[in-house]
Amino acid sequence: MNPVPGLIIESLVAVLLVVTIAYCMLLNKRLQRLKADEHSLKAVIAELITATEIAERAIGGLKLTVRDVNENLGVQVSAAHEMSDLLKKQLAEGDYVVRRLSKIALAARPFSAAVESADSEPAAPTPTPAPTAAASVAAAAPARVSSAKAVAAAAQAFTERKRAGGLAA
Repeated sequence: MNPVPGLIIESLVAVLLVVTIAYCMLLNKRLQRLKADEHSLKAVIAELITATEIAERAIGGLKLTVRDVNENLGVQVSAAHEMSDLLKKQLAEGDYVVRRLSKIALAARPFSAAVESADSEPAAPTPTPAPTAAASVAAAAPARVSSAKAVAAAAQAFTERKRAGGLAA
């Protein structure tokens, strides 16, 4: 029997074993890297779970805060509406009172002019309505004008001022 075919077969088996061992070493290195990646991936997942739990707790706290703020703002907004309505009513009443005072002052002017002419004193010039109350008070400041006239002139000037935004300017 010829030893060459047996030697060739055994050499071929030896080469295949060496290739298998080299391939196994390569697979072993890859498996080690995969396990290392698995450990780092587990650490990342654990951190993610912790961050998610913290975020869920924070969201729950924010929901409670939003609910409390919403309730408080609702109460404050309704109180502000009530106060606004009350102020509108009081402003309308004040405007009505000022108009009546103006009418009374206008009605009293002819009478006071007749009284002054009867006293034979020269009548003080009638102050023209000024755009501001300060100017009308300054115009009504001469010594001959009585305090009632000064008040009437101030009321007249006040009623004639333009209203800006619902309030007397």
